[in-house]
Order: sequence, then C-alpha cells, then structure tokens
Amino acid sequence: MKKKTKIVIIVITSILLIALLAVGGLAVYGEQQMNKIPALTAAEILEYTTKDSGDAVITVGIIKGGEASYKVYGKDGQEHAPELHTYEIGSLTKTITAALVKRAIDEGKINIDSTIDSYLALPEGKNYPTIKELLTYTSGYKGYYFESPMIATFLTGKNEFCGITKEMVLSKVSGLNMDKESYGFEYSNFGYAVLGLVLESVYDTDYAPLLTDYAQNALGLKSTKISDKSGDLKNYWDWNAGDAYIPAGAVTSNIADMLAYAQMQLSEPFFSDCHKSIKAIDASSKSNRTMDINMDEIGMAWIIDSKNNIVWHNGGTGHYNSYLGFDIENGTAVVVLSNLAPNYRIPATVLGVKLLLELRAGK
Repeated sequence: MKKKTKIVIIVITSILLIALLAVGGLAVYGEQQMNKIPALTAAEILEYTTKDSGDAVITVGIIKGGEASYKVYGKDGQEHAPELHTYEIGSLTKTITAALVKRAIDEGKINIDSTIDSYLALPEGKNYPTIKELLTYTSGYKGYYFESPMIATFLTGKNEFCGITKEMVLSKVSGLNMDKESYGFEYSNFGYAVLGLVLESVYDTDYAPLLTDYAQNALGLKSTKISDKSGDLKNYWDWNAGDAYIPAGAVTSNIADMLAYAQMQLSEPFFSDCHKSIKAIDASSKSNRTMDINMDEIGMAWIIDSKNNIVWHNGGTGHYNSYLGFDIENGTAVVVLSNLAPNYRIPATVLGVKLLLELRAGK
C-alpha cells in the first residue's frame, strides 16, 4: 500500500471516529438533559417549551370533578385570552378511525377477528392481517412504505403522505404476505390507511365524508374535520382529496371539541369498549419510562399505561403535536394541543402525563 493511500485512510478513519464520538457525546448530553425533565413541574415544562418562542400557541384543557376548563399559553408560558384555535391533532385521528371501526362492528358490518381480504379485493393464497391486528398496531405492517409521491413532497417540504393514493396502498397490501403467526407492536400509519379502506368498503362511501358526518353529527364535534388548511394558525399540512393516509392523521380540531371527546371517553360505554385492553404490548422505550410514559397494553388504538392507570394517545405532524389522556378511576382528563413540532423541546405528551399525575396528587 502506498504511503499516500495510507494517509488518506488514516484521515478518513480519524474523521469517522471524531464523528462517532461527537454523536455519542450528543447522545450522552441528550440523555443527561432528558433525565432532568421528570423533576420539572407542568408549569416549568410549559415555560421552558415556549421560552423565547413568539409563535407558540399551546392550549391546555383539563377535566376534573366533571368540569372542563382550558387555558391558552404563548411565549415564555404567558397566558393568553382563552380563544379557540384550530390545531392539527395528527394521530389522535386514529382514535376516531378506531371508533368508526367499533361502530361498524356493533352494526355487524365488520368482524374484529376477520382478515382484511374479507372486505377488500385482494389476491388469494396470501396471509393478511385481521382487523384486530390493525387496530392494535400488531399487523406486521411497517409505519409506512415508500411511494413515488414522497420524492416530490420531500423536495417541496410538504406532508410526506400527501398524494399517496388508495390504489397505491391497495397495491402494496396485495404484494405483502404476512406469514408469521404473530407480530409484535409496530406503530403503523399504513395500517390505519388500510383500516380506512375497509371502512370505505363496508359503508360504500369515502372516508372523509364518513368521518365528518360521524364527528360532527353523531358525536357533536362541530369543529372536528378533515384538514382543509382553513384554521387560524399556520403551517397546516397539505392533503389531496382521497389521500389514503387521511384516516391516520388528517383531522383538525379545537380544545372545546377535544375536551368534549375526552369527556366521552370518561363516561360513555361505547368508548369504554374502545379502550379496553385487547393485547399486552410492553412497548415503552427507555426514554418513555424516564418520563413515566408507559405503553403496557392497547385497545382500539388507545394506549394503556397500566402502571399509572392512564389511557392515552398522542399525535404529531410537521408543525403540531397533541395529547389526550385520561384517568377513569379519578374522572380526570388532560388535552394538550400545540402548534410546535413534536421534536421541539418537550412534547405535548410529556406535559400531558405530568398534568394528569399532578391532578391525581392534588396539585
């Protein structure tokens, strides 16, 4: 080996080692910072998250003793006038999709233990997941699968799921063979896109009007709908009419509707069936456990924290993140709606869990 070649190899190796050490150092630093969070109060979390952030609009709603209330916070945790703002609720959409599936089960249109080829035109001779497996993120499906529209959305900075058609999702499902006897928990937007196709099949209607009618007329959530970017805040995701991933995360709402929705979880038998445990998942990450966020079991989309007796789900889009959690035994619920990105400082989920635990402690 020539001396010049050796020098090049040494230089490249040194750069790679420095990069690895830098990444490792950041990981250690990040873990050190994360370990400080559990000691913070909800008020301190809110103040830190909004510090020097002039665009921050975080709405926090609470149900306690049968009474619902909310406050709106901005820069440096300062309280704003209690206006109703329109937020993307992201994957909280999945809980509404799951409720639609529950309604279809009650109406005899869907069997929770049936495989999806009972409702969709799919090739014979392959193994497909059951409705139950899709509801509980145990279908074996990945979070999503690459499709060509993702190239354009990446280059333009748009919602990565915009432009992925139902035909693309159905084609992908047709090509997959879920041949394991069982799969572990893997959070899947794709799985809920498939559930949307199943709902369209059994109700013979598009998902968007199906959800709008259910949310606004059956549930009375008049401001809850598929996003049309008409809200009062900024940076809403782009969606095309009929996009396949709409059932996984395209809904917008406000705090009044989400508190009403939370109250339904606390008091209505229909929804209590939605968050009864279907499967043990033990899916808590190390960082989740550090923040006392536990994913022990799962119902129809809803995550069950058995340790803290909390049922919850969260959501995140490009510029929004949200949380809805409730403690049935104590009759309390917390909703956090934020117009900050999920990875911006401390997310809504951490704040929401902290608030629920503080409510239980009487703080």
